[in-house]
Amino acid sequence: MTKHDQDETQFDFRATTLPGAEEALCEELRELNFSGVRLNRGGIPFRGTMQDGWRACLESRIAQRILLLLDRFPADSAESLYAGAKGVAWERVISPRHTLSVAAVCRGSTLQHSNFAALKVKDAICDRLRDISGARPTVSRDDPDVRVQLYLANNKASLSLDLSGEPLHRRGYRTEAGEAPLRETLAAVMLRVCGWDRDTLLVDPMCGSGTIAIEAALWAANHAPGLDRERFGFERWANFDDAQAERLRALRGSLRRAVRPTRPRIVAADRDEQVLEIARANARRARVKLAFRHQSFLDFQVGGAEPGALVMNPPYGVRLEKEPDLVHGIAAAISRLHGWRVCLLAGSPDYERAIPIRPLRRVMLSNGPIECALLVYQVP
Repeated sequence: MTKHDQDETQFDFRATTLPGAEEALCEELRELNFSGVRLNRGGIPFRGTMQDGWRACLESRIAQRILLLLDRFPADSAESLYAGAKGVAWERVISPRHTLSVAAVCRGSTLQHSNFAALKVKDAICDRLRDISGARPTVSRDDPDVRVQLYLANNKASLSLDLSGEPLHRRGYRTEAGEAPLRETLAAVMLRVCGWDRDTLLVDPMCGSGTIAIEAALWAANHAPGLDRERFGFERWANFDDAQAERLRALRGSLRRAVRPTRPRIVAADRDEQVLEIARANARRARVKLAFRHQSFLDFQVGGAEPGALVMNPPYGVRLEKEPDLVHGIAAAISRLHGWRVCLLAGSPDYERAIPIRPLRRVMLSNGPIECALLVYQVP
């Protein structure tokens, strides 16, 4: 991948996301004008130049990682996997001075152990570089310069490079979190599935560390979520030179100029004053203006306010067991929000049973190890 290659060549990329969020990510990438986007449960593929891959890292609110496909080949044995991996021109992105890591997923193949498959790919990379330069890179599991991903399915191997580095949900503004922090990417999925138009009133009545409200404010302002990231994985590759750095600065500059100096009506409330202080600090780091209220959702009143959107991540699991009446209190409060659009991430089926309205949408999502139902209601 020379400089000219990166400017002109079309590459195959794949954007990964949380299980269940593929449709939302597909919709987002199409809205951002990426080419070749199609729905796929293993991640959303798209095509573009290398700078399109950079742009996906900067602009996608829902993607967890952006992967660049390097090669595909049959691999029905350890030997064929090693040979195929050694045939990739790794020296274009990795030198002996770099560190690397290899992650693997194996499904329906002769090689079933992901750690063994990752080890064979790592050996192939290191052996190729040693043959070329007389030295080999070292492995770093914690903070590698180059992250390689192997996907082995039905004895067919796909090798990719991770452009992201750290997962893209780490925007940089949230240095503190409450008891059960919500990933920024999952908050972005909730906002999109809810159908919020980025202009009407939005309320998170159980805001915790403020993630939903902050993500809403950034989206409303057209503030690309990756703008405040210190750096991405691709900036550490061997072929990322001064000319590429200048192109990335220009791309960042164009995205900063696209930010709208608007102040949407977004309210973040919580009954815990200490948690609200964390949310305020996170909002300041994200440079967004929110209205904060120290209030329990059970006491939430809309008064004469026009109907808006209410998006929330209520307690579940152990926290819910400690407050057995909370579900019915939340259901009653939602029923009073006449004309409002309500979206909640339900980690317990008790919520859907208690709310006396049929949801408009029901999307199953994974919130860490917990399978949740993202429920969207239009309160009559």
